[in-house]
Amino acid sequence: MVEKIRHQLFLPKPVSDRLEALAAKPGASKSAILADAVTAWLNRRGASELEDRFGLRLDRMTAAIGRLERDGHIQLETLALFVRYELAIQAPLAENDQAGRAIAAKRFEAFVAQVGRQIAAGRRTIGGTESGQ
Repeated sequence: MVEKIRHQLFLPKPVSDRLEALAAKPGASKSAILADAVTAWLNRRGASELEDRFGLRLDRMTAAIGRLERDGHIQLETLALFVRYELAIQAPLAENDQAGRAIAAKRFEAFVAQVGRQIAAGRRTIGGTESGQ
């Protein structure tokens, strides 16, 4: 059996009248109605406190994640358009053009190395606070 503690409380007349009307129904008691009402109020209060504590922080984090997602889409679209443009304007190398392929391989290695250096240093080419290299 659940331990119960007796409380004395004062209710405004209109609230008391409503409580009396509810308790007059079969199977209802004032104690059960008040216990349910206080429990519901306390549960809502606790949820509200959590919302007050973490709501603003979660909203900021959601906005930041949204910006990151948007920026990622912009970067991918930019890269895709650049690759499409480069492929459209550059003539393909002939099968026997070994010198051209060697130059292309060196340029690609230089590009990959530059990207590595930028990332390792935490620099950005676009949107950063530093100007280009």
